[in-house]
Amino acid sequence: MHTDHFDPRRQLRAAGLRVTAPRVAVLDVVVAQPHSDADRVTAAVRERLGSVSTQAVYDVLRACVGAGLLRRIEPAGSAARYETRTGDNHHHLVCRSCGTVVDVDCVVGSAPCLEPSDAHGFAIDEAEVVFWGLCPDCSPSARGGVE
Repeated sequence: MHTDHFDPRRQLRAAGLRVTAPRVAVLDVVVAQPHSDADRVTAAVRERLGSVSTQAVYDVLRACVGAGLLRRIEPAGSAARYETRTGDNHHHLVCRSCGTVVDVDCVVGSAPCLEPSDAHGFAIDEAEVVFWGLCPDCSPSARGGVE
């Protein structure tokens, strides 16, 4: 699901979840700040609602991932991140220096984008690819060639 015209209330109802202020706030935050970790989501939700427990935010994130409203990604060495772009088998670029995460569409062909040399009998329906490097702000050329 892409974030264009993302209506949290409608999405929650369609997924069979109750519409609550914390759920709406969490989804609004993730739409506005894709690839946020739970701490960042919690801080932004607290700015919107005031007092909300960390556990409540984790519970909302877990419920929304389970319902398919959010996707949880876990780049190596990083806290889990959340996004509303689900179900399209896209991949990610991750900066080794600052941790910026950027969506990248499927690299070649149709899902699952890549074929393993031996599937070992698995019926593959998705491939998860993470491209690692330096973002434009962290690359040596952006810092005047200084590493």
